[in-house]
Amino acid sequence: MTTESPRWFKSSYSENGGVCVEIAANLVATHGVVPVRDSKNPAGPALNVHVDAFSTFVAGVKDGQLGNL
Repeated sequence: MTTESPRWFKSSYSENGGVCVEIAANLVATHGVVPVRDSKNPAGPALNVHVDAFSTFVAGVKDGQLGNL
């Protein structure tokens, strides 16, 4: 997809319980995607989520629209 490498990070809200995801926000401006991966499997696949879909998801979580995830 690109020669630019994702810079992965976990939320500061992660409790290190093993059920975390990591995102790489550095590709938003140049590619319009937010890569998401399982923090337990950093060599595994990543999903490239369109920035609009990711923003809608985050807003839904903040508003409590998605229940207890």
